[in-house]
Amino acid sequence: MMVGRGIGMIRRKLGFKMSLFAKINWLIIILFIPVIIFFTYSNKASLAVIDKELQASNLKQLTYFSSQMEARINQTMDFVVTFSRDPNVRKFNGLNIWDDRYDRMQTKFVIQEKMMLQSGVMNIWPVEFTVYSQLNKEAISNADRMVQYEEQYLKRNVTGRWSYGDGEAVTPEKPAAFHWFYTDSFGEQDALIGSNLVVQASFYHENIQNMLDAYKTGGQGDPLLYHNGNSPILNRSASEDLSSELVRYLDGIELEDTMQEVVELENKRYLISSVKSFSLGWHLVDIVPLDQILDPLSKNRNLFYLAMGLLFVVGLSASVLLYRNVQRPIRKLILGLQSVQKGDFSVRIESNVNNEFAFLFYRFNDMSQQIQELIDNVLNEKLRVREATLKQLQAQINPHFLYNCIGYMINMAEMKDEEAVVSMGHNLSAYYRYMTRLERPTAFMSEEVGLIVNYLDIQKLRNVRIHYHIDIPAEMMKQQVPRLMLQPIVENAVIHGVGKTFSSGEIRITGQIEEGFCKLSVEDDGPGMTEEQLEMLNASMSQPLREDMGYGFWNTNQRIIHLFGGKSNLTFTKSEIGGVRATIVWELNAGDVQHHPSQ
Repeated sequence: MMVGRGIGMIRRKLGFKMSLFAKINWLIIILFIPVIIFFTYSNKASLAVIDKELQASNLKQLTYFSSQMEARINQTMDFVVTFSRDPNVRKFNGLNIWDDRYDRMQTKFVIQEKMMLQSGVMNIWPVEFTVYSQLNKEAISNADRMVQYEEQYLKRNVTGRWSYGDGEAVTPEKPAAFHWFYTDSFGEQDALIGSNLVVQASFYHENIQNMLDAYKTGGQGDPLLYHNGNSPILNRSASEDLSSELVRYLDGIELEDTMQEVVELENKRYLISSVKSFSLGWHLVDIVPLDQILDPLSKNRNLFYLAMGLLFVVGLSASVLLYRNVQRPIRKLILGLQSVQKGDFSVRIESNVNNEFAFLFYRFNDMSQQIQELIDNVLNEKLRVREATLKQLQAQINPHFLYNCIGYMINMAEMKDEEAVVSMGHNLSAYYRYMTRLERPTAFMSEEVGLIVNYLDIQKLRNVRIHYHIDIPAEMMKQQVPRLMLQPIVENAVIHGVGKTFSSGEIRITGQIEEGFCKLSVEDDGPGMTEEQLEMLNASMSQPLREDMGYGFWNTNQRIIHLFGGKSNLTFTKSEIGGVRATIVWELNAGDVQHHPSQ
């Protein structure tokens, strides 16, 4: 008990240390988790704020850019309206009444000079102006190419709104451009009558490109002017592949007056902002690479996670070193102490460390060896005492059994039944030959069965009601079992089972091997026992021996446990044939099957 209390106290202390190591590991994890969660939340919040501000800023810049373009378009339109009311322009569309040819040439020259002057004032937004006179069927322009009056051309293009292209073939000399035709018909800008003065304003995509280039220089996007069904106008440094992806995406959606979306193009995230130009009917679109803008934040986040990962690896390495050098030796010591507490004093701890634990392992092994030697000495002494008690009981019981058998033989001799006398003498001789050979503590199961056969034959001669049946497999017959393991159980079945009633007389002995265990049953058809009596008898098998207990069953159970281990036992249950069934179970190990000696 002192050893058990000491072991328990050591286990509690070591268990405290192990729980301390576990607390350290959990503390490291608990410290990491809030930091990572807080940083992740903070990083997401920062990204959300930056993304929101970026969207607002981008939309504001694009709106301002659109207003600048609208301002220049409106400025062009205002000039056209004002220019159409110029006296010289009116004179050009007059009734062809000229003072002379010089006056006519002078009027045309003044008109062209004003158009060129206006285009020069708007140097960053050059515009081609053309004046058409329906009355005179003439045209004047500040374009570099020759412009002639065409009635069908005017009818096709006078729509009262800006259009991209004028229906003519696009050539290097005349590329596609935005056109607006203004007539002096009040209230009917899309109508053309026979005396109209028509002023055309045209500007090419270079004007848009100039503004797109200027916008791109001050920002991080890649702007373009888009209209479904027409080729987009790109800035001069735009990525053609990205622009093609963007146009395909825009063709598949319906653009609103103002729109912002985050989409994935070329496996990258982009912010797309769109503002409609109400004068042209086109959309200014800006595409901003979010990943590129947010890359510094992503790098900082990744660096933080990398640093946390390195710290975690360092902590894990320290934990592994702590486990290998401290926790694992303590674990070995605890397992050794648990084995000792269960009664296995043969356990030894191998030491592969060269520190304080090596000394602890050495002292533990020495302690286990000393305890094992002490318990072996005590156990051997107890076994010697039990064997002496068994021999004493046998010496007391056997003479009475012998007297009865000799008396039977005398009676049979007087009755001239020589066969019964010979049978009794033969069985009695074999029985006592086995009973008196106590030099070996174990015997083969076949030898034990032979003793039982002799005993039952003797009892059968004395009591003709007795009949028995033995069914034990040959493999089980080769098992080594304690000597006289079956005799007390069979004798109890004969005396207290069959002998207490005149209607019974059957003894069954059966054996089987299944799932690594041997199972041997002895049952009778006697009056049996109540459930309470069976429970008390089974409970007494695991209790210390008392004066009021039967010695035979208890001794048999202890010898079985000592030989075969703690999984072996002797139990009692009700038999199917009416009496009591005694069942012996023991574990079958590889070394248990012995070769039976030749007879």
